[in-house]
Amino acid sequence: MKRWLKTGIFLVILAVFVFSAVEIGSKFLAYKKGQKIYEAAAGQFVTVNPQKPLGDTSSDDGPLGGESDGGVSTGGGEDPAGNEADLAPIVVDFASLRAVNEDVVGWIYCEDTLINYPVLRGDDNDEYLHHDYLGNYLTSGSIFMESANSGDFMDSNTIIYGHHMRDGSMFGQLGKWGDQQFLDDHPVFWLLTPERDYRVEIISCYTISAYSDTYTIFRGPSIELDEYLEKMTGQSVVEPPAKPVDDARYVVLSTCAYSFQDARFVVHGMLVPVDSAGGEPIEE
Repeated sequence: MKRWLKTGIFLVILAVFVFSAVEIGSKFLAYKKGQKIYEAAAGQFVTVNPQKPLGDTSSDDGPLGGESDGGVSTGGGEDPAGNEADLAPIVVDFASLRAVNEDVVGWIYCEDTLINYPVLRGDDNDEYLHHDYLGNYLTSGSIFMESANSGDFMDSNTIIYGHHMRDGSMFGQLGKWGDQQFLDDHPVFWLLTPERDYRVEIISCYTISAYSDTYTIFRGPSIELDEYLEKMTGQSVVEPPAKPVDDARYVVLSTCAYSFQDARFVVHGMLVPVDSAGGEPIEE
């Protein structure tokens, strides 16, 4: 009986080991699949802006996620009249991208991080939770806009969601903005759209419940919006480089956190319009 008992225990342990190995292997393959899909998308639809940002000393691969020694770029190039132009550091071929999927509403990018993705908006918030920008099932899903938002970033605050993937992809790195040094090194995101590009200046970073009033949508300027911004900036765990200004519009970047049940880490950013759309200069 003892031999059978030992054999039984061994088989149980072996089964648990095999199951765990398969589970880990499946997750690894899922991560790699997501990485390849979005790396291919960036390679197909995104290029470095040929009009180099002023003061940019990064290598050629820096703006698309490689290492650089120039820090965050905040503008550059010249318009046809010879004036300094404030342009996004990348160019996105939205015409080709939207021919693939018309649900693409923008592209979000942060230099020297893994954040370099199209932004989708579905009919509801489940559509791109576990589907890639091609519409195929993908565990890591897409970066996607709250479906209740208007879709053109003209609401006073627009909410953008992304999974917290353990390999750092999607919004897996978002929690790093809770560290002051990381924030100081990465004070802005870029949001590109077919109509206008924006430098996203960070105004607050903190952890909150998924059911908090952080996720309130405001369609336009109001006293309630001012009160909301005062509360949200007051919750920041770091000292942000920017402050809210009158009549500005904002984004809320949101991902899962694990400090308590239903926790979320959010980054509030102020949209500052620049002189490009999809990275191409706008002729005013």
